[in-house]
Amino acid sequence: MGDLAVTEPHIPLQSASPRAKYKATSFAGDTLKLVSGTVFAQALSLVASPLLTRLYGPEAFGLSALFASIAGLISGIVCLRYELAIMLPKTDEEAANLFAGSLAIALLISLLTVPIVWLGLPLVVRLLNAPELAPCLWLLPIITFFGGMSVGHPALNYWSSRSRRFGRLSRTRVINSLLTTATQIGAGSVGYTTGGSLIGANIVGSIISTLVLAIQTFKDDMRLLRRSIRWHSMLVGLKHHYKFPLYTTWSSLMNTVSWQLPAFLLSAFFSPEIVGYYALGNRLLRLPMSLVGGSIAQVFFQRAAEARAEGKLAVLVESAFHRLVMFGLFPSLLLAIMGQDLFVFAFGESWAEAGVYTQILSIWAFFWFISGPLSTLFSVLERQESGLRMNLALLITRFLALGTGGLLGDARLALALFAATSILVYGGMSIWILKACEVPKSWVLQVLSRYLTVSAATILPLAVVKCLLPTSLPLSLLASAVALGVYVLYLVRSEPQIVEGCVRFVSSGRWRRKE
Repeated sequence: MGDLAVTEPHIPLQSASPRAKYKATSFAGDTLKLVSGTVFAQALSLVASPLLTRLYGPEAFGLSALFASIAGLISGIVCLRYELAIMLPKTDEEAANLFAGSLAIALLISLLTVPIVWLGLPLVVRLLNAPELAPCLWLLPIITFFGGMSVGHPALNYWSSRSRRFGRLSRTRVINSLLTTATQIGAGSVGYTTGGSLIGANIVGSIISTLVLAIQTFKDDMRLLRRSIRWHSMLVGLKHHYKFPLYTTWSSLMNTVSWQLPAFLLSAFFSPEIVGYYALGNRLLRLPMSLVGGSIAQVFFQRAAEARAEGKLAVLVESAFHRLVMFGLFPSLLLAIMGQDLFVFAFGESWAEAGVYTQILSIWAFFWFISGPLSTLFSVLERQESGLRMNLALLITRFLALGTGGLLGDARLALALFAATSILVYGGMSIWILKACEVPKSWVLQVLSRYLTVSAATILPLAVVKCLLPTSLPLSLLASAVALGVYVLYLVRSEPQIVEGCVRFVSSGRWRRKE
């Protein structure tokens, strides 16, 4: 956005002007502020995973994943996507009315889930082959209003992003992670090792962290909200941004359904145990990706609305794409080779199948990592109908892929087809968005070829070790650590402005300042 604006048409890969470096650092500063809490939250989840997998079995993880998938279907559209519109108005007064309208819609939809659960519970339990899930589904109306299994209510998140209070969001993620993990470990330690315990712990973390975020938001912004919010203005704002419920809601719903299809269809065709393997593998695969990508996406969306108004959107998109490739490609290739070994080392032989699933999905994860932040541009460019078409294609291809694997009775084949079709759609979507933002193809290919070459050269010795000594787990882990260290050293030497921004951000203490 504005903080990334430079006079040059493109940011060079090897160097940038002092102004460009300053702007990139500003973008990195806000991203790091959000990442600081996410790092702790994700690290805690990662550290606790070996203990949790020894307390809870794959079936428990599978039931928890099924509940999260159902909750995600509703919570993803709980505001009819009006929360995205909060970022767009030029005045805070208009944004405040959209914020209030989003909360009102969320309350209404949450109440409507009560009759939905009442009427649909028997059918859902039967289709998913998971009778143990029935008692937990009555919690859906509550968890829907509090943002599903995500961190914080969507309207609260985007209101905080608009005002650049990323430290507030960071603290929310820390609280959610602490409460969820502590409750899961506590319940498992005293013998409550069912899927219901994992579900209950996630709900506790989600509700309390959302309440903390709400209290802080209204404490800081109550004067503005009370001065600005009016019923008439709220309705005018909702009517003006009608494309969000008309296109983006359906697009988001299809995207969410396509995300949850593996859990639903793996349970229907196989068992909750298979869902458990997939859930753990997918969770840990996306964990490092979402650590950086999720934070970049939230800051990127806030910047993109400003950048478009200033006519400098291409520069912002180039900078974000560069960072996404830089951080995402190497880990994906590394997990494609070492996924099963890492899971056996961390969680034991009983979770080896989850490691295989991670290897199958690793390259798809890179394409998802790239397209996630870029997909917010459908709203910025007001091309929600294009996003709707992309998500429709994603839903159809994923359903066909998983259904084919399920009918053939092969879970690995189902996930391989799922990954292949997702790569095609996400790749096509990213190309469309980059073209719409007038980012040159030659520049995109230059970035991809650079980091693909570096990543492949770094990982080549590990691949040789795996081929010659496939059963030597310690040597493979050592080679992986060396490859990671070499790649990090390369980034430090080749991207000094990013490292300088990280050091300046940490030393300034802005990451811990109260906002």
